[in-house]
Amino acid sequence: SQMEASDNDLISQLEAKLNEPAYSRPSVSHIKDKYKRGRINSELRRIKVQEKKKRRMDRDRLAKILGDEAPEKQQPKTLESTREPDDTTVNPSDEEVIADEATDEFASHFAGETTTKTLVTTSSKRTQETRKLVKDFLQLFPNSHYRDRKNAPVKEIIDWALENDFTDIMIINEDQKKANGVLVCHLPEGPTALFRLSSVIRRENILNVARGDDDNPEIILKNFTTRLGHTIGRMLGSMIPHDPNFQCRRVVTFHNQRDFIFVRHHRYIFDSFSKARIQEIGPRFTLRLRYLQHGVFDRFGDFEWIQKKEHVTSRRRFFL
Repeated sequence: SQMEASDNDLISQLEAKLNEPAYSRPSVSHIKDKYKRGRINSELRRIKVQEKKKRRMDRDRLAKILGDEAPEKQQPKTLESTREPDDTTVNPSDEEVIADEATDEFASHFAGETTTKTLVTTSSKRTQETRKLVKDFLQLFPNSHYRDRKNAPVKEIIDWALENDFTDIMIINEDQKKANGVLVCHLPEGPTALFRLSSVIRRENILNVARGDDDNPEIILKNFTTRLGHTIGRMLGSMIPHDPNFQCRRVVTFHNQRDFIFVRHHRYIFDSFSKARIQEIGPRFTLRLRYLQHGVFDRFGDFEWIQKKEHVTSRRRFFL
């Protein structure tokens, strides 16, 4: 009974601490000396970190004492967790979604009826830096081939790719001698998507980079929740052969967060039966959808979705 009383006292103390308002850093904008303001600001940041750590330790102690009766862990409020509801959000296990997947443009790929073969090319006047990026893309996407575009129009490239049994075309665009866009066209019936390319880090600039191999990687598609996002996810997934070799320990990730698609290429390293880590193979880059068009590329074609300023009515509205 004495032990139970001490536990109850400790629980009451912890709950009282947690119910107190969190530390709020005071403003230092009234201090004119910027060096003094900087020193005080640094000290206030340090205090805030310490107070935050103490509250976290108190929550952990309370949860350990209460066990199953502990309150639920608080979830931080982020733009993703407070995003506006979207009527086009889909459930992958829904019968209607499954029926659509069985008849869409990528159905033959995921059914294993076609072999992925990707043509990679660039804009007409490419720089040497873009040429190096192409080499990294060829290692990222299995069974991909490069063809010099020269001055050929996109329609001519599509016709040549169809004659040579390619399933996808990827055109890396550049502006001011810097790669800034990727046009992806799925063959033979489309769709076509234009992405903005940013935050590119090539393999040679990644610390402790791993050497890739020719085996088919595992693919991870994350947070593609709407109808549009579902289509984009399947489009990106169709560029990787749907026959992963799990023994090669290679994985390609397309992670959507706030309509930015983060592309990462890793391999698993197993230190023991219970412990594993990852090593990056590269390259590393970010995509953002500019438009999605029905069918193969056509400047005057039918567009399913176009990025417009009037669509962005809130910071919490996302489309993928």
